[in-house]
Amino acid sequence: MPTEYEENDVESSAAAASADVEMEGATAVAGDETVVAEETVVAEKDTAPEPRATFISYLVSPVVTLLIGSNDSESILTAHQALLVQSPFFKEACAQFSDDGSPRQVELLNEDVDAVGNFLEYLYTGDYYPRKIPGQRTLEFDPTAPEVDDTGDQLLKHARVYTLAEKFGVDGLRTLASSKIHCVDSTAKGEIAYARYVYQYTAKDDTTIRAPVASFWAARSHPCAPRPSPSSRPSASSSPSLAISVSAAYTMLCPC
Repeated sequence: MPTEYEENDVESSAAAASADVEMEGATAVAGDETVVAEETVVAEKDTAPEPRATFISYLVSPVVTLLIGSNDSESILTAHQALLVQSPFFKEACAQFSDDGSPRQVELLNEDVDAVGNFLEYLYTGDYYPRKIPGQRTLEFDPTAPEVDDTGDQLLKHARVYTLAEKFGVDGLRTLASSKIHCVDSTAKGEIAYARYVYQYTAKDDTTIRAPVASFWAARSHPCAPRPSPSSRPSASSSPSLAISVSAAYTMLCPC
């Protein structure tokens, strides 16, 4: 056989072998991609969000009785268990109930009934009255509330909701109540009642609600600020921790 034909046969065989290797490599890559794609689909199926519960599913859940206050001041409210268990506090309480027909009750002996009412309103509607006006730092008109909060009652309303949301572990309500506090127009007298409540019922490391209080009174203590009357200033004797926070905030405003 002529040499040139032998060389051509060798080259053809080498080319065919190379093509086979390339095809095998391509097939392997395609196979790997298929496996990855299948794994991705499985992962997506595993992480798919659960179907949203319908509102009627909440309403057909068992009704829980809330006993608020004690003795002559006791009030009774009710709510659907499926809504209450969105709160870790109530989820733990409701886990103790049995299905033998015994009463489903939770005692809230030291809580404010209005704050609990606001909490329940939030669970059912996603907000509580008065609502914030979209795009503004203002609350909707409340005919029962004064234009200016001179007593601190409106500030305390939202502060009580804030501390209750903290206790019940409902972060959305906690954030909402905090934002509404900053929508209330109040006087120094109203602010002092609010400040005392905040420093009595919130954690020391809760800067979300404490820091603005301290900054407010530090600013009013500045030499250039109008001097409030003694009855409208926080005192060290009534709230030592508040006085310390105000002093620290004042130092930041006026380091001299």
